[in-house]
Amino acid sequence: MLRRILEKNPYQLFAAAAVADLIILCISWEWFISPLRPQGSWLILKALPLIIVLPGIWQGKNYVMQCTSMLILIYVAEALVRITETGANRYLAILELIFATVAFIALLLYLKPLKDAARKKRLASKS
Repeated sequence: MLRRILEKNPYQLFAAAAVADLIILCISWEWFISPLRPQGSWLILKALPLIIVLPGIWQGKNYVMQCTSMLILIYVAEALVRITETGANRYLAILELIFATVAFIALLLYLKPLKDAARKKRLASKS
């Protein structure tokens, strides 16, 4: 099993780990660390899109990774907005920003060779 994990692209592993960490952070943040309401809030559902795309990232599906690279920008934006809050929310927003940025960069680095190959193929077919 470890061999199969190590055979994966390292950027794919970084992206999957960052998304998994982001899922855990979003759920714990809105459920019990610092929810908007004392019993938790419906904002916990913000982790649902990440839960849906995580298997596709783990399997290395290019289309899922492309969509996730756009989706993750929502979490970057939320972190940038919530970083202005006080107390624990500021530190949780910093963590969210770190995880989302790592995921975004890892996804782009994973997809770059694929995009370059597609561009070369397109240019070769035009010639």
